[in-house]
Amino acid sequence: MHKFLVVLVVFLVSVSCKEKKDETGGEDASRYEIVTDKWPKKLAVDPKAEAILKQWPEYMAMDVGFDAIYNAANKEDLSLTIEDLINEQKLLEDSTYPKEFDSPQIKSRQKVFKTYLLKVKGDLVYFLDPETSVHEMIESYNIMREQFNAIVNHTLDAKLILDQE
Repeated sequence: MHKFLVVLVVFLVSVSCKEKKDETGGEDASRYEIVTDKWPKKLAVDPKAEAILKQWPEYMAMDVGFDAIYNAANKEDLSLTIEDLINEQKLLEDSTYPKEFDSPQIKSRQKVFKTYLLKVKGDLVYFLDPETSVHEMIESYNIMREQFNAIVNHTLDAKLILDQE
């Protein structure tokens, strides 16, 4: 019985001293490569809307920052770009809107874009795959750009429609 206990103790010590393998696979999360080829492309803006947007420096700064997401090579690059976009979006939110785009339609779409920006940031902070969130963020940005096009191409005068003489 005494020999059995000694053999059991030696076995347990040898098993417990065994080196453990890295369960994460040795992968650095910041080195995860991102393929931007499958991401939706940025929607073009109507020339009339573009002329107005060029006079809005806060929007132009955010637009340039948005283009940078397509240059992200890994999650660290994407994280830095998203941080920059969040700062640019805050500046845009506090800026003076052009008269044509100072409407609830634009501001609400901008809030949706901000929501998806923060969702991408959350995915990156918690080491989740940001692919779906990035697609949603790009789509929300495109929807905001579609609204710019809709506003400048809207030819009906609301005063005439609502005039009830």
